[in-house]
Amino acid sequence: MVGQVKTGVLWPTEAAVSDVVGRLIEFWGFKRNMGRVWTVLYLSPDPLSAEDLRHALQLSSGAVSMTLSELSRWGVVRRVWIQGERKDFYTAEVQLWRMISRVFNEREKSEVTAAIVSFEEALDSLDRIRKTSSDPSMRARADLQHARITQLLELARLGGRLLDALVSTAKVDAEPLVQFLLGQRP
Repeated sequence: MVGQVKTGVLWPTEAAVSDVVGRLIEFWGFKRNMGRVWTVLYLSPDPLSAEDLRHALQLSSGAVSMTLSELSRWGVVRRVWIQGERKDFYTAEVQLWRMISRVFNEREKSEVTAAIVSFEEALDSLDRIRKTSSDPSMRARADLQHARITQLLELARLGGRLLDALVSTAKVDAEPLVQFLLGQRP
Protein backbone atom coordinates (compact mmCIF):
# COMPACT_ATOMS: atom_id res chain seq x y z
CA MET A 1 0.00 0.00 0.00
CA VAL A 2 2.96 2.33 0.28
CA GLY A 3 2.48 4.97 -2.37
CA GLN A 4 -1.27 4.55 -2.79
CA VAL A 5 -2.06 7.61 -0.68
CA LYS A 6 0.20 9.58 -2.97
CA THR A 7 -1.89 8.45 -5.93
CA GLY A 8 -5.13 9.33 -4.14
CA VAL A 9 -6.29 5.94 -2.90
CA LEU A 10 -6.95 5.44 0.79
CA TRP A 11 -7.32 2.03 2.33
CA PRO A 12 -10.85 1.48 3.64
CA THR A 13 -9.41 1.58 7.18
CA GLU A 14 -7.77 4.95 6.51
CA ALA A 15 -11.02 6.36 5.12
CA ALA A 16 -13.08 4.99 8.01
CA VAL A 17 -10.70 6.13 10.75
CA SER A 18 -10.25 9.58 9.19
CA ASP A 19 -14.03 10.00 9.09
CA VAL A 20 -14.38 8.94 12.73
CA VAL A 21 -11.63 11.28 13.90
CA GLY A 22 -13.15 14.03 11.74
CA ARG A 23 -16.50 13.60 13.51
CA LEU A 24 -14.82 13.60 16.94
CA ILE A 25 -12.85 16.72 16.11
CA GLU A 26 -16.02 18.40 14.88
CA PHE A 27 -17.77 17.46 18.14
CA TRP A 28 -14.96 19.27 20.01
CA GLY A 29 -15.58 22.42 17.99
CA PHE A 30 -12.98 22.09 15.26
CA LYS A 31 -13.56 21.59 11.56
CA ARG A 32 -14.15 18.01 10.46
CA ASN A 33 -11.49 18.22 7.75
CA MET A 34 -8.88 19.07 10.38
CA GLY A 35 -9.41 15.62 11.89
CA ARG A 36 -9.52 13.91 8.52
CA VAL A 37 -6.29 15.52 7.25
CA TRP A 38 -4.45 14.92 10.52
CA THR A 39 -5.54 11.26 10.55
CA VAL A 40 -4.36 10.58 7.01
CA LEU A 41 -1.00 12.12 7.89
CA TYR A 42 -0.88 10.21 11.19
CA LEU A 43 -1.55 6.89 9.47
CA SER A 44 0.85 7.54 6.60
CA PRO A 45 4.31 5.95 6.77
CA ASP A 46 5.68 8.88 4.73
CA PRO A 47 5.16 12.65 4.69
CA LEU A 48 2.47 13.75 2.23
CA SER A 49 2.08 16.84 0.08
CA ALA A 50 -1.00 19.03 -0.01
CA GLU A 51 -1.71 17.55 -3.43
CA ASP A 52 -1.55 14.01 -2.01
CA LEU A 53 -4.04 15.00 0.69
CA ARG A 54 -6.30 16.75 -1.82
CA HIS A 55 -6.55 13.63 -3.95
CA ALA A 56 -6.84 11.20 -1.05
CA LEU A 57 -9.62 13.12 0.70
CA GLN A 58 -11.22 14.61 -2.41
CA LEU A 59 -10.96 18.15 -1.10
CA SER A 60 -10.28 21.40 -2.89
CA SER A 61 -6.80 22.87 -2.94
CA GLY A 62 -8.03 25.81 -0.88
CA ALA A 63 -9.61 23.55 1.76
CA VAL A 64 -6.41 21.53 2.11
CA SER A 65 -4.26 24.67 2.29
CA MET A 66 -6.44 26.30 4.96
CA THR A 67 -6.67 23.05 6.93
CA LEU A 68 -2.90 22.54 6.88
CA SER A 69 -2.40 26.14 8.02
CA GLU A 70 -4.79 25.66 10.95
CA LEU A 71 -3.27 22.31 11.91
CA SER A 72 0.22 23.85 11.74
CA ARG A 73 -0.91 26.72 13.96
CA TRP A 74 -2.14 24.20 16.53
CA GLY A 75 1.16 22.36 16.26
CA VAL A 76 -0.39 19.03 15.26
CA VAL A 77 1.19 18.89 11.81
CA ARG A 78 4.50 20.24 10.63
CA ARG A 79 6.08 20.95 7.31
CA VAL A 80 9.05 18.76 6.42
CA TRP A 81 11.64 19.09 3.72
CA ILE A 82 12.31 16.21 1.38
CA GLN A 83 15.53 16.41 -0.56
CA GLY A 84 15.00 16.87 -4.27
CA GLU A 85 11.35 17.97 -3.90
CA ARG A 86 10.18 21.50 -4.56
CA LYS A 87 6.77 21.18 -2.95
CA ASP A 88 6.04 21.13 0.76
CA PHE A 89 5.37 17.89 2.60
CA TYR A 90 3.65 17.42 5.92
CA THR A 91 3.74 14.98 8.79
CA ALA A 92 1.51 14.60 11.84
CA GLU A 93 2.35 14.97 15.50
CA VAL A 94 2.40 11.37 16.69
CA GLN A 95 2.64 11.95 20.44
CA LEU A 96 -1.06 12.14 21.20
CA TRP A 97 -0.70 13.42 24.74
CA ARG A 98 1.49 16.33 23.64
CA MET A 99 -1.04 17.25 20.98
CA ILE A 100 -4.05 17.09 23.32
CA SER A 101 -2.33 19.02 26.09
CA ARG A 102 -1.34 21.77 23.65
CA VAL A 103 -4.98 22.21 22.66
CA PHE A 104 -6.08 22.16 26.31
CA ASN A 105 -3.50 24.78 27.18
CA GLU A 106 -4.37 27.11 24.34
CA ARG A 107 -8.12 26.72 24.08
CA GLU A 108 -9.74 25.32 27.20
CA LYS A 109 -7.39 27.09 29.60
CA SER A 110 -8.15 30.49 28.07
CA GLU A 111 -11.90 29.83 28.33
CA VAL A 112 -11.61 28.84 32.00
CA THR A 113 -9.46 31.90 32.71
CA ALA A 114 -12.01 34.19 31.02
CA ALA A 115 -14.81 32.58 33.05
CA ILE A 116 -12.92 33.15 36.30
CA VAL A 117 -12.39 36.82 35.45
CA SER A 118 -16.08 37.25 34.57
CA PHE A 119 -17.25 35.53 37.75
CA GLU A 120 -14.94 37.70 39.87
CA GLU A 121 -16.24 40.86 38.16
CA ALA A 122 -19.83 39.77 38.77
CA LEU A 123 -19.06 39.14 42.44
CA ASP A 124 -17.52 42.62 42.77
CA SER A 125 -20.68 44.16 41.29
CA LEU A 126 -22.86 42.15 43.64
CA ASP A 127 -20.72 43.21 46.61
CA ARG A 128 -21.39 46.86 45.72
CA ILE A 129 -25.13 46.17 45.53
CA ARG A 130 -25.07 44.34 48.85
CA LYS A 131 -23.24 47.23 50.55
CA THR A 132 -25.17 50.14 49.07
CA SER A 133 -28.72 48.93 48.57
CA SER A 134 -31.33 49.70 51.17
CA ASP A 135 -33.95 47.55 49.43
CA PRO A 136 -34.17 44.20 51.30
CA SER A 137 -35.40 42.30 48.20
CA MET A 138 -32.46 43.58 46.13
CA ARG A 139 -30.01 42.62 48.86
CA ALA A 140 -31.61 39.15 49.17
CA ARG A 141 -31.36 38.68 45.41
CA ALA A 142 -27.75 39.89 45.43
CA ASP A 143 -26.96 37.52 48.33
CA LEU A 144 -28.45 34.55 46.48
CA GLN A 145 -26.60 35.37 43.28
CA HIS A 146 -23.37 35.98 45.20
CA ALA A 147 -23.56 32.54 46.79
CA ARG A 148 -24.31 30.81 43.49
CA ILE A 149 -21.73 32.69 41.46
CA THR A 150 -19.17 31.89 44.18
CA GLN A 151 -19.92 28.20 43.58
CA LEU A 152 -19.42 28.70 39.83
CA LEU A 153 -16.14 30.53 40.52
CA GLU A 154 -14.87 27.70 42.70
CA LEU A 155 -15.82 25.17 40.02
CA ALA A 156 -13.99 27.22 37.37
CA ARG A 157 -10.93 27.51 39.61
CA LEU A 158 -10.98 23.75 40.16
CA GLY A 159 -11.25 23.25 36.39
CA GLY A 160 -8.28 25.58 35.93
CA ARG A 161 -6.21 23.63 38.44
CA LEU A 162 -7.16 20.34 36.76
CA LEU A 163 -6.17 21.71 33.36
CA ASP A 164 -2.88 23.01 34.80
CA ALA A 165 -2.16 19.57 36.25
CA LEU A 166 -3.14 17.86 33.00
CA VAL A 167 -1.03 20.17 30.86
CA SER A 168 1.96 20.02 33.19
CA THR A 169 2.12 16.23 32.76
CA ALA A 170 2.69 16.80 29.05
CA LYS A 171 6.15 18.11 29.87
CA VAL A 172 7.10 14.52 30.50
CA ASP A 173 6.34 11.73 28.10
CA ALA A 174 2.89 10.54 29.17
CA GLU A 175 2.58 8.22 26.17
CA PRO A 176 3.43 5.09 28.23
CA LEU A 177 0.62 6.01 30.65
CA VAL A 178 -1.80 6.52 27.77
CA GLN A 179 -0.80 3.17 26.29
CA PHE A 180 -1.21 1.47 29.65
CA LEU A 181 -4.64 3.02 30.14
CA LEU A 182 -5.63 1.88 26.67
CA GLY A 183 -4.37 -1.63 27.45
CA GLN A 184 -1.51 -1.52 24.95
CA ARG A 185 2.03 -2.67 25.39
CA PRO A 186 4.74 -0.05 24.71
